[in-house]
Amino acid sequence: MLPEPMLARLVSFPSVVGRPNGAIIGFVRDYLAGHGVEARVLPGPEGDRSNLFATIGPAGVPGLILSGHLDVVPAEEPQWLDDPFAMRDREGRLIGRGTCDMKGFVAAVLSAVPDLVAMDLPAPIHLALSYDEEAGCRGVPHLLARLPDLCAPPLGCVVGEPSNLTPVLCHKGKAAIRVVTRGRSGHSSRPDLGSNAVHKLLPVLEAVVRTEAALREGACDPRFAPPYSTLQAGVVRGGQAINIIPDRAEIEIEARAIAGVDPVALLQPVRAAAGEGAEIEVLSAYPALSLPADHALAHLMTGLTGKTPLGAVSYGTEAGLFQQAGVPAIICGPGDISRAHKPEEFLTRDELHAARALVVALARKVARGEGLR
Repeated sequence: MLPEPMLARLVSFPSVVGRPNGAIIGFVRDYLAGHGVEARVLPGPEGDRSNLFATIGPAGVPGLILSGHLDVVPAEEPQWLDDPFAMRDREGRLIGRGTCDMKGFVAAVLSAVPDLVAMDLPAPIHLALSYDEEAGCRGVPHLLARLPDLCAPPLGCVVGEPSNLTPVLCHKGKAAIRVVTRGRSGHSSRPDLGSNAVHKLLPVLEAVVRTEAALREGACDPRFAPPYSTLQAGVVRGGQAINIIPDRAEIEIEARAIAGVDPVALLQPVRAAAGEGAEIEVLSAYPALSLPADHALAHLMTGLTGKTPLGAVSYGTEAGLFQQAGVPAIICGPGDISRAHKPEEFLTRDELHAARALVVALARKVARGEGLR
């Protein structure tokens, strides 16, 4: 299948994060089977969502992973000019939810599968497709846990998040929690008879502000913008009406950490401030990515793209989790991250074809024995 029809087909599946993804997983599995490639469907603990892993070439030999996620953010903004799940071509712009982030990369890889199969690769190229990346990379850890049973230890992984096909070496790590406080409801005229759950959030919020200020003066890495780790409260909820003592309140807090800093540890002062009576739920957690500039994977992608690697980006990806699992990883995919999560999201036709050409060029290097060793 050509890249444009493949992308249109992938976009037609409304694989919104947090929802069942059996339809799009089934399509990919059947497409690969039509080219003689067996795909392993790996259900997650949710029961209605799965990862997918497929291998082209000998699975028992160390090879390379091409990684992407199949979920997309919701497309409920009124600024969409047409159905966001029906791809439109407007003067070379392929418009639709997920075209850029990141079904474009997946379409490029899948459309190249016939070429890869025909190469009789001496080392494998694996395809790893995950779910719920947009909820904090919740799906891929279950795939990574199965990796030792699926293939020989991989030599590297290319995560195709939108980077204008420029290799990216580093990104920040992230951790997010929800803190819930409980109180006792009542009429606001008698606060002495109730317990205000919103007021109980105050020590938590103070800890966020205090910790955030300290991070500005702490460890720095000039490759990032901003060059320090960050902490912020993004959501606060509580109360029903001004004259009712709130019996429940919650706050959602995220930490973004520069390479070498554990994002989970950044949240410890907040956890301590919450006290024993609060409920704390982990919403997401993934580590930073940090690939040395002189790594063989960086040299490989520099040669293929002809572009000098970008030192770091502030957004996060699944690449840090691959690295944590012992698989060196780099980001390199079509499109620009500035178009992601917006109405009228698009990928250009030229970007899509360039990504496909990159995948084929990578496979040819592997076929000539010039991949990673």
